[in-house]
This record gives sequence, C-alpha cells and structure tokens, in this order.
Amino acid sequence: MKRKLTFLLLSCMVFSATSCASIFTGTKDKISFTSQPEGAKVLHKGIEKCTTPCTAEIKRSLAKQVVVFEKEGFESKEMKLTKTFNPVSLLNILLGGAIGIGIDAATGSLTKYSPKAYTVELQPK
Repeated sequence: MKRKLTFLLLSCMVFSATSCASIFTGTKDKISFTSQPEGAKVLHKGIEKCTTPCTAEIKRSLAKQVVVFEKEGFESKEMKLTKTFNPVSLLNILLGGAIGIGIDAATGSLTKYSPKAYTVELQPK
C-alpha cells in the first residue's frame, strides 16, 4: 500500500510539473508571409527572418509581436501578429498542473499565432 501511495504522489508531482502546451505544440509557429511586390524582407525584432514569399518560424510570446516588411523603393509596413488561446494549455488545468501553466505562460505556449499566413501590399515611396 505504501508503494502505491508513493507512486501516486510521484505521478501527481510529475503531472503538475509538466507544461503540456510547450511539450505538445512547441514554442514556435511557422508563419507564411507574402507581399505585393514580392521580394520584401520580413523582420521580426529587428532580425531578418526571410524574403517574401516565405515561411518563417516565429517564437511565441505573450507580448505583442510585430513583423516589418521592407523593400527598397517602398514604404515599410508593420503588421501585428494576432494570437489565439492554445487549447492544449487546458490539459494543465485538468491535470492540476499549476507549474505547467506557469511554464506555458513563460514560453508563450498559452497562445498560438492565428492566422498562419499574412499578406501585405507595399506602397511606392
């Protein structure tokens, strides 16, 4: 009986320490970017991610995320990435994972980017 109780307590500790969304859905999303005209640089946090048309991995965060499209001879354009709640995070609540929810919040896995594709039309200078 004592072994079963020990096993049960250890199992509960392991489940409460997991971060379900971080494990099952990761901490990044692949997002597609297109522009008119093509060939614009896509910058995230000042770092060039790709040149349109392209797909880039963007790290999730609870903070506001913005990408900038730049092409010589055209006005730069900022676009806010929108997010939705990641339903996988509910597993932490159901399994009693208060620590896991904290980890998911810290890694940004409580949310996911939606939509996964963005298109922008750049205006000439």
